[in-house]
Amino acid sequence: MIKGNISVEEFKNSAGTELGPSDWLLIDQARIDRFADATNDHQFIHVDAEKAAATQFGSTIAHGFLSLSLVSYLVGQIMLKPKGTVMGINYGSDKVRFLQPVKVNSRVRARARVERVSARPGGQFLIKSMVTIEIENEERPALIAEILSLYVIKDI
Repeated sequence: MIKGNISVEEFKNSAGTELGPSDWLLIDQARIDRFADATNDHQFIHVDAEKAAATQFGSTIAHGFLSLSLVSYLVGQIMLKPKGTVMGINYGSDKVRFLQPVKVNSRVRARARVERVSARPGGQFLIKSMVTIEIENEERPALIAEILSLYVIKDI
């Protein structure tokens, strides 16, 4: 596994590189509640511990989009960074699948595999990564996603 700042040439040839894992991140009720407030999604399975305990989940669960929103932070810990990077921009996703809910007080982390690096004009590179958000002590991940990122490199 390549880590840290790498040459632009290494970056161009990084397809197939496995990255991670990131650090674990706790998904507590306060984080879930803040996400509910930010998105106006206050469905009881996310914010009402008593009602959620009576469901198949047995507790509140994080919003799927909360888990997805953490991809930038978690993958940012492990993603390759070519020397001269000015900025990285979220470019979108080709496919996202939520495979298992993240129960309150669980910890998640990311792993990724660089699928493709495409050079663009102006020192830009479009990167497609397959990202997995794992849940501690669970076999199935919370989600898998094909994530697109655009890197802008100076001096090339």
